[in-house]
Amino acid sequence: MNATAILASAKRVNLGGLGLGAPLLLVILLAMLVLPLPPFALDVFFTFNIALSLIVVLAAVYTLRPLDFSVFPTVLLITTLLRLALNVASTRVVLLEGHQGTDAAGRVIEAFGEFVIGGNYAVGLVVFSILVIINFVVVTKGAGECPRSARGSPSTRCPASRWRSTPI
Repeated sequence: MNATAILASAKRVNLGGLGLGAPLLLVILLAMLVLPLPPFALDVFFTFNIALSLIVVLAAVYTLRPLDFSVFPTVLLITTLLRLALNVASTRVVLLEGHQGTDAAGRVIEAFGEFVIGGNYAVGLVVFSILVIINFVVVTKGAGECPRSARGSPSTRCPASRWRSTPI
């Protein structure tokens, strides 16, 4: 069974024939952005996020033809929205409840923090700085590509239009 068939079967889940699967997902994501989540819920969502990421990577790696995973942009959008909601929810919990101890935001965040820092805050600061720089570079490069693709530079046009613009 390929990824397209799996997503198609997930789309058929329409909660009693009402077609409320996608709206319910959006309501859950918005609730994660607005309402504070308990640490156990964060652990469940982070574990689901990691598992979903591994499934998407494995599906992309083992796809033989691009059309076998044609739902990749949709899956990428949904997983990005989930990660955005998790980032906001976990940041809120860490800032509000972080003074209660290392496990106040959940065991997954605690384990990841211990793994990254490794008991040394200087190492954690360096890793954090590297991640901030990488995010900054990715965002600025992406923002630079938007105007280029909007004006239709020759590198983004179809090959036939590039051939026509070439002088003979």
